[in-house]
Amino acid sequence: MKLKKHMVEKPWGRTDIPSAFGDMEGRRIGEVWFEGDESSLFPILIKWLFTSEKLSIQVHPDDVQAKARGQASGKEECWFIVDAEPGAVLGIGTTKALTPTQLRAASESGEIEHLMDWKPVKAGDFFFIPAGTVHAIGAGITLVEVQQYADITYRLYDYGRPRALHLEDAIDVSNAEPYVDARSGNVDAGPLIINSSYFYVRHVTDAGQLAEMPTETQLALIPVDGEVFVDGERAVAGDCLIFKALPKITFGDGAQLLVAW
Repeated sequence: MKLKKHMVEKPWGRTDIPSAFGDMEGRRIGEVWFEGDESSLFPILIKWLFTSEKLSIQVHPDDVQAKARGQASGKEECWFIVDAEPGAVLGIGTTKALTPTQLRAASESGEIEHLMDWKPVKAGDFFFIPAGTVHAIGAGITLVEVQQYADITYRLYDYGRPRALHLEDAIDVSNAEPYVDARSGNVDAGPLIINSSYFYVRHVTDAGQLAEMPTETQLALIPVDGEVFVDGERAVAGDCLIFKALPKITFGDGAQLLVAW
């Protein structure tokens, strides 16, 4: 089953979204969410992000912190870079450990922008972002995000945009420190294998790699390049398909697929 697309306008979004995602009608789209109907809800949220400017410097709470604030769950996520313009960067963690007092002062003054660890990125890079990680996505990036099914973000700094900040909550849940999570790399150097308490993600380029996928759980198939045929149905970037058992998949030349569950 192909999931429906939900377009989300953002000030940092783009108007040149690939036509396979649908007609954006000139809107500045930053996120495309994939949604099932009430009878087929998928327990994790899958998005594409398209950036023309930096996103806010932000943080997400863990489950305990979110529930203490009346939310259903926290938010852990991972990113797979589909495309990146020359010089594109991600901010993941800070260059040094900051106390809550230091983090507040840096957020209020704007110095936090210069304390972020801005990492150059290219297609095929991937990163797991634990709850509490201070982070920001830079301009000129197209990525797929797989995350807990939660829409909860606390902004620390937003480059002067007229949007609300959430300093109290953000500082309380932040681990403002260098990023050291080993679940990161580039698929050219080794397979993307994300294991977390909430979801799993694999990068697949041929049918033989599908033998490692589970056979008794609901799977999301996300084409990121080229075309694949799933039980004979063509799928390309811009599609997301859900199955309860692994279907027959035929890969076109250069096709790449993310599998999440």
